[in-house]
Order: sequence, then structure tokens, then C-alpha cells
Amino acid sequence: MIVCVAVVGHQNNPLYIQSFTEADDALKLHHIVHCSLDVVDERVNNPKKSSPTLNETFLGLLYPTENYKVYGYLTNTKVKLILVTTDLDVRDADVRNFFRKFHAAYVDAVSNPFHVPGKKITSRTFAERVSTIVKSFGLSSGS
Repeated sequence: MIVCVAVVGHQNNPLYIQSFTEADDALKLHHIVHCSLDVVDERVNNPKKSSPTLNETFLGLLYPTENYKVYGYLTNTKVKLILVTTDLDVRDADVRNFFRKFHAAYVDAVSNPFHVPGKKITSRTFAERVSTIVKSFGLSSGS
């Protein structure tokens, strides 16, 4: 189950963070997202140790915690998309598919002429699309 998604700007400023849990652990999830930025920077700045190709935008599993697994995706404009899940056995293909849809929703949101680049994403349509993508991820990985 996806518990949190985030869009983080190229200067590590949060553009969108949404948690999908009923509990009051939003602050903990925000902390996990911000901790994952160090791992993203490490992988981007030292590509020889991690990913096989420099053009790969999917960063894969950034790090597992006791209760969560954190995945990352880097856009061409150095915007980071972060996924926090409680599932321990997530298929790589499902996560890649999620990020492909999430990235498409992000591109549509920032392509809005009323969106100011570098500012938080406040679009209700974007939030609804992300919610739909998160729900569909839960259904596809459960089969």
C-alpha cells in the first residue's frame, strides 16, 4: 500500500507531498521523504556505483526502513518523485508504471499556464489524479 508520494524540486524544495494514511504519521512520512533526498543526490552524483546507465530516470529502491520502502524517480529537470510504500514485495514493473503515470500527471500540472514554476503544486486536478493513480497501484500489485 502506498502511504506517501512527493514531488521535490531541483533545489530540494517540496512541491507536493501527500500522505494516504489515516494515522497521524504525516510528519514521519515527510521526514522519510526528506531523508531519501540524500540517497537521490548520492546516486545522481556517483553514477558509477549504482545505476548501470546515466540516462535512467528510475532510481529504484532508495532505501528500506523497518516499516517502509522508499522508491525514487528523477525527471530531466532534476525534479524528484518519491514513493513511500508499506509493501515488502513490490515488483519493479509496478513501481516503474506508477512513476510513469505520476510523471505524466506532474507534467500536465506544471504545463498549466497558471502554475508558477518552482512553487508548490496546488492543483485540485493533480491531487485527484495522484489519488487515482495511488488507488490503481494498490489494485494492480494485489493480484
